[in-house]
Amino acid sequence: MMKHKYFKRRSIVASIVASIVTSVVSAGAIASTPEFTSIQTETFNTAGSLSNAWGDFDNDGDLDLLVSIKGGEVRLYRNDDGFFVSIGEQLGLPLKGDQIRGLSWGDYDNDGDLDILAGSNVRPTPSRTYVYRNDEGKKFVEVAESIGLEILGRTSRQSNWIDYDNDGDSDLYAANRSGSNQLLNNENGVFTSLEYASGVYDPRRTVGACWFDIDNDGDLDLFLANQSGDSDTVARNDISKFVDIAPELGMDQTLRTQAEGGVGCAVGDYNNDGYLDLYVATYGENLLYKNNTDGSFTEVAKSLGVVNPDYTVGAAWGDYDNDGFLDLLAVGYHTIDGQYEPYGVLYHNTGTGFEVDSAHPEITAAGDHGVEWIDFDNDGDLDLSVTDGYGKTGGHFVFRNELDEAARAKSISVLVLDSQGNYNQQGAVVKFFDTKGKVLGSRIVSTGGGYNAQSARPVYFALPSLQPVTVEVTFMGSDKQKVEGIDIKKLAGKSLVVKRAVTLK
Repeated sequence: MMKHKYFKRRSIVASIVASIVTSVVSAGAIASTPEFTSIQTETFNTAGSLSNAWGDFDNDGDLDLLVSIKGGEVRLYRNDDGFFVSIGEQLGLPLKGDQIRGLSWGDYDNDGDLDILAGSNVRPTPSRTYVYRNDEGKKFVEVAESIGLEILGRTSRQSNWIDYDNDGDSDLYAANRSGSNQLLNNENGVFTSLEYASGVYDPRRTVGACWFDIDNDGDLDLFLANQSGDSDTVARNDISKFVDIAPELGMDQTLRTQAEGGVGCAVGDYNNDGYLDLYVATYGENLLYKNNTDGSFTEVAKSLGVVNPDYTVGAAWGDYDNDGFLDLLAVGYHTIDGQYEPYGVLYHNTGTGFEVDSAHPEITAAGDHGVEWIDFDNDGDLDLSVTDGYGKTGGHFVFRNELDEAARAKSISVLVLDSQGNYNQQGAVVKFFDTKGKVLGSRIVSTGGGYNAQSARPVYFALPSLQPVTVEVTFMGSDKQKVEGIDIKKLAGKSLVVKRAVTLK
């Protein structure tokens, strides 16, 4: 099968980036007030929308939107230069059937196009998982049983495409709301579940699962947000087995009531020190674990004002005003006169702490489950999609960010691929440095988040000014690649593509 190049039309390969630095034009002092416009509202107002995930399924250079809807529909919107057209049915995705609780984009067969994993949530009939193989963007074919990913009896929550053993392909982690989680190893496109002794058959009731290199040893570790009073898990990856170190890190949260528990998790470098921090959305007081850079964490949610004590379901980091600091949108619901209503909080990162930004009720009152920051129109600012699964009206809504041109010009997006141009480097860390070698911050290639979702997209970063920048990518396995002297003005509307030099398979 001929390989497709992800983000083919609007990307630029790292090797051709000019090393000649142009003069710096300062823009750091320019203030910009974000505004959000809801687009195609009539298109997106379908009730019972649960999970939302973004990926360029047709390799045309922009992100397409995938949504799961109660009743079993998996709806795919093709992005036609910022206008969205529903095409899932004609490409083979279901209009009805098992309720799909989570959606994850990933290239499990390394053929250059993005496949879909959809996890169901059916009671009392045993649930299962569906995998829709992407055939060159022309159709999707359901193949879960034939590749070992049916996972019968699983009450699906987060599914993560990750390479836990650093062998160059996408393995799968399957969180289970009512039974043991599973990690399935990918061998040439066929999956086998790891045995119980591996330490991943965690019986706690898991909703959120986030993978990142917690101890900085070159492999992906795992955090589990567990529900219904269960304590949380931090599973250290020793390749041959996983060991729960949450108690020794103080991250287990053992004093929960039956009504409390973790729901979602979001990984991001909120203080731009180059190390990844962790936000946990809960039923109860939310948590923010600051990375101490040595494999330990300090819980700082109360001191930074991001506790948000309500029924929080999902959260996502995104620099919505392009000031260089990751902001945070936490979404969930509360009850008014017996009716569930969407309830969210937008936390603006000032660089020294967080302030509640109440100026955007259009986005904070729109969603109760899914939340994803993306740049769907490739204009340099972060747009937003949310889902409303429980609200009176419901829907899955897309908001276009209307930042001014000066603010948008300071952004850079980086797409990380393997040596063959496949999207399978989830968990790689992208660091940004100024001309003096000072770290400006870091971003992670998504391993999942929002609400039971995994998007396949570039990482986004906003610079203090229109300065030249160096990008360094640390791949799992600890090999690094650096691209120096990047003139971001030449990347307007494009992604810098960094292909891994090392071929693992």
